[in-house]
Amino acid sequence: MEATAEKLLAWYDRAARELPWRVPPGSASRPDPYRIWLSEVMLQQTTVAAVLGYFETFVTRWPTVADLAAAPDAEVMAAWAGLGYYARARNLLACARVVAGPLGDRFPDTEAGLRALPGIGPYTAAAIAAIAFDRPAVVMDGNVERVMARLFAVETPLPAAKPRLHGLAATLTPALRPGDYAQGVMDLGATVCTPRAPACGRCPWGAACRGRALGIAAELPRRVVKPARPVRRGIAYLALQEGAVLVETRPERGLLGGMLGLPCGAWSEGEARPGPPFAADWRPTGLEVRHTFTHFHLILSIETAWVPAGFAPPVGWFRKVTPALEAALPTVMRKALKLGLSAGDCRAVTMPAKTG
Repeated sequence: MEATAEKLLAWYDRAARELPWRVPPGSASRPDPYRIWLSEVMLQQTTVAAVLGYFETFVTRWPTVADLAAAPDAEVMAAWAGLGYYARARNLLACARVVAGPLGDRFPDTEAGLRALPGIGPYTAAAIAAIAFDRPAVVMDGNVERVMARLFAVETPLPAAKPRLHGLAATLTPALRPGDYAQGVMDLGATVCTPRAPACGRCPWGAACRGRALGIAAELPRRVVKPARPVRRGIAYLALQEGAVLVETRPERGLLGGMLGLPCGAWSEGEARPGPPFAADWRPTGLEVRHTFTHFHLILSIETAWVPAGFAPPVGWFRKVTPALEAALPTVMRKALKLGLSAGDCRAVTMPAKTG
């Protein structure tokens, strides 16, 4: 028995996941390219479970690409807060404005055309071309890499194995129903051919899987051991004024670019470098926020200062401490705000409880 697209499609017809951006197999409706693009950008290095709520928020507030293109940057960045990898949000807006402007609200229907848009790389272009436009594109995310490595017993470690895995995936990609096939392979990796304890007995390709036959399926794909992430340190400055806290918009370039945040000194390896936003009686709280980014661990010490009413800061502005402010902050800044407000030196300012 060989692994074929037909076997995978038959399984997908029975077992497809229900997702808010997806058109079920067999439906007469066509996928909405806007919803497919939005979901694929959100899903980059993020799980489906983490994306679901954000996706629903975006399509409710901005149901079309033209609506998103017209949205203020700050509103979109605030709605993205907590989803991580914030360059995606900046590229999302840039892409929406190209599509809604020069392209007349129409996404290109080819991989090459999609690759020309801001923030769309090879994987995302292939996924949109296949799922939204039924193009026979080779879609390779982590789930598909794992399926191919096991199916063909590829023992070369990632990332060196990527070109071979792409070539093997291309041999299976069909001309008929390529969008359903692409989603089927991703579903197979997410629900059956899982990273640990794959359910080989339920796999439509189980009888053809070389990794299973050799007894090494669960060990694949192999990976080169990554070096330990470096540790960077910084200081988050919590300036408080009559129930409000000082915030600023971070520079467009760099981590958390364009996001709302607390003023911080530079993040560097070794000792944290002081960099307060203005001279004040800054007091160390002895508290630290620990957060992990893709390439490094961050440790932020927190210092607080009480600022008198009427003081106009040279950077940023004061905002009342509310659940709305909390929601607009990226995760690491939200952690720093909550932890800083828990310090005894913060007088009557506290984070209000969420309601509803």
